[in-house]
Amino acid sequence: MNWAPGTVCVALGFSETRDLLEAARREADGGETFLEFRLDCLRRPEEGPRAIRAFLKEYPECAVLATCRRRPSRGRFGGDIEEQLRLLEAAVEAGARAVDLEIESAEKAGVLPETLTRGAKLVISYHDFTRTPAVEPLLRRLLRQPADTHKLVTTARKPSDIHRVLAACRAHPRDRLVAFTMGESGFPSRVLAPAFGSQYTYAAPAAGEGTAPGQVEAKTLRRQYRVDKVGRSSKIYGIIAHPVGHSISPAVHNRAFQARRLDAVYLPFLVAPAQVGDFMQLAGRLPVAGFSVTMPHKQRILRHLDHVDPLARRIGAVNTVWRKAGKWRGLNADAPAVAAPLARHLRLAKSSILLVGSGGAARAAAFALTDAGARVSIVGIELNQVRGLARACGAAMLLEEQLGKLHFDAVVHATPLGMHPRVQGCYFRDRIPADVVLDMVYNPLETLLLRRARAQGKTVIPGLQMFLEQAARQFETWTGESAPRAVMERAAREALGCAGAG
Repeated sequence: MNWAPGTVCVALGFSETRDLLEAARREADGGETFLEFRLDCLRRPEEGPRAIRAFLKEYPECAVLATCRRRPSRGRFGGDIEEQLRLLEAAVEAGARAVDLEIESAEKAGVLPETLTRGAKLVISYHDFTRTPAVEPLLRRLLRQPADTHKLVTTARKPSDIHRVLAACRAHPRDRLVAFTMGESGFPSRVLAPAFGSQYTYAAPAAGEGTAPGQVEAKTLRRQYRVDKVGRSSKIYGIIAHPVGHSISPAVHNRAFQARRLDAVYLPFLVAPAQVGDFMQLAGRLPVAGFSVTMPHKQRILRHLDHVDPLARRIGAVNTVWRKAGKWRGLNADAPAVAAPLARHLRLAKSSILLVGSGGAARAAAFALTDAGARVSIVGIELNQVRGLARACGAAMLLEEQLGKLHFDAVVHATPLGMHPRVQGCYFRDRIPADVVLDMVYNPLETLLLRRARAQGKTVIPGLQMFLEQAARQFETWTGESAPRAVMERAAREALGCAGAG
């Protein structure tokens, strides 16, 4: 039987007792009932048991997990094992429901005090803060130590590390395990762990930093990722990118799934340029039902797909992948998403459009606009790429110095310039040579380019419009249902911190 009183344990690591108690009260008032008190983080660890007693007197419905990790195990407690055990015993006496003891201390201590194992549940934990070693030997080592729960936590250095650790829970269903991976690459495992059989997962408090890499706030796990409702039958979707932390796609698609009452979750997967193949291994094992693709993978992903939509093949870039009949399929939702917002402001056929950029997003725009009959000129930093794209889609290549004397009906900006966090980037230093300006960057909502365009009296099209167009097509491709566009736009604006903008 699972002794943990909830799916999420909020880890509280503060140097001052008053801050620890304030954070604990705030979490409890917000509905969290399972809290880890990191005694080793306190400037005076001996105050920890008194803090536990005081907190539980106010919130008797809550359960406290007490941890006092020693420095050799990457904790902050400077005492020896005997002092560590005495503190944990005091925590149990103060009312802690459970204690977490790292395996290094458990092995050196030998037989643990009866007062430690009789008065509370015992968690024996293993942490690797640098990598994910072979899992089965670690599990055998852990399971040799008698405990109520065994905790296996490693650091994901590549996507497939996630499944290697999560699979441990399904491979050992009779052993009460907590298992997930740390770091930004490992974040998806924190959401999926309970669905794979982990007794619980960890979250950071609303105020203060988490105690391990990759922790997010409990409310984010519950509200955005619905960690309490993700189960073995839930469909898994996501986005692959490098970096990925800035993406608003998880907020948008998870809200859309909720609006349509779909049993699905959408996760951010940090995938380095050389790790696309490794991610595809993970996608097959979890299994992932579909995913979005963004920088820098829109072209790399092609070689890993079984079938590619003809337009996407011409473009040479894919941003939407899904699995059908066991085959990976890809299309490019960027192309129609560029044309649709522009078509609301001008007649694309025979219009003159300047495209800035030559990467995956620019390729989608180039083919969409030339297919619509526009006269497209392309400019960019990578001259060989610009030349190749212009030749492929029948556009003209321009050099930056030629722009001073030219004017276009529209400019489409398709580079990362101006994207968060480097928000001061802008391709045009002064005059913008067009009447309509579409910036494919959507974070921030109003880029420096768009601000300059407004100041020059141009019609501006924020990248959010394009983002929502392609996100809606992705949702409909994956689910077969109509996209809840208004819901998705509200979620996007909230994620960008601009709910009232525009």
